[in-house]
Amino acid sequence: MSSLGQEVNTFWGNLLAGKSGVSAIESFDVSEYPTRIAASVKDFNPEDYIDKREARKMDRFVQFAVAASINALKSSGLNIQEDTDPERVGVYVGSGIGGLSTWEEQHKILLEKGPKRVSPFFIPMMIANMASGQISMITGAKGPNSTAVTACATGTHSIGDSFKLIQRGDADVMICGGAEATISPTGVAGFCALRAMSTRNDEPEKASRPFDTGRDGFVMGEGAGVLVLESLEHAQKRGAHIYAEVIGYGMSGDAHHMTEPDPDGAARCMIKAIKDAGIAPEDIDYINAHGTSTPVGDKSETSAIKKALGEHAYKVAVSSTKSMTGHLLGAAGGVEAVICGLTLENGIIPPTINLDDQDPECDLDYVPNVPRNSDVQVAMSNSFGFGGHNATIILKKYQA
Repeated sequence: MSSLGQEVNTFWGNLLAGKSGVSAIESFDVSEYPTRIAASVKDFNPEDYIDKREARKMDRFVQFAVAASINALKSSGLNIQEDTDPERVGVYVGSGIGGLSTWEEQHKILLEKGPKRVSPFFIPMMIANMASGQISMITGAKGPNSTAVTACATGTHSIGDSFKLIQRGDADVMICGGAEATISPTGVAGFCALRAMSTRNDEPEKASRPFDTGRDGFVMGEGAGVLVLESLEHAQKRGAHIYAEVIGYGMSGDAHHMTEPDPDGAARCMIKAIKDAGIAPEDIDYINAHGTSTPVGDKSETSAIKKALGEHAYKVAVSSTKSMTGHLLGAAGGVEAVICGLTLENGIIPPTINLDDQDPECDLDYVPNVPRNSDVQVAMSNSFGFGGHNATIILKKYQA
């Protein structure tokens, strides 16, 4: 569920076409904002997925999460009530920020009309765990149910934690990923105040340009990325189509700075994921980079990849699909895990668009501007969040 499409085939086609989902913000007046662009989900109708009355009780990020989960389950062919034990199906869908739009709306009501007019649904609509809660209620999944809130690492932590829940026998199936909807007055203002976002307002499609000398900040995106993870035995028993296998998960903390990344922390995270997967650094064929298009972040990740992979760093293909989707914050890891699965399934690496003048300090192979046919066997996905939260997952091409 993203600016490039509301179902996976459209999304994948736009990625391979190198299409940007970034455009001018139209949902509120941005005339006084330094940044006036974002990667918004266009023409989203929650009633295509959710009863109208129930949809009104959900923040936009929850609506995205539920819609993506319904799509994921449909794609998986799994009927929770008929094909499996609902108590063995869990939900782990996180959000970096949660219901920011709901917070804004209800705070305005509080100031203008008083406390008695604040909605009784304010808190349940706003809290970040409600994505997992609503997905459980709608799908009937009664297994482990939790939420990660680790800024931009949220989606990857959610998938990695779900992988471990299945691995240790606590669930057979996990619906997992991330959702975010912060293209709102306060959300955009807050990131503008951090001077973290691009101000290339006259060329929205060219604003997100990871690893390029002209990058000047990230572009905010919104949406959700949700996967259905299963134990191999469970998937095989029901004849599921298997896109890829999750084989490794690493996490670390920088213990460094609120917003500035530390390449040592990111490198430790990748090394832990490689060790967990039981593979060598040389086995990595593709990395979907965190690659946010910030001056500091892209250099830091490049350094971290070199620390983690050694000389092999110069042989691995690296791309940042945020150049097209924008940065979906807590949903980014979910969307990018989907991309890794599709890359393994189809043997095509999506590009880093807008990479016209590569930064000399970012000197790896970033698959510039056009997709690349490649028989990728092992893919790594990185996510790094404010607070020094790092998460890495490794996926492998499934061999029946």
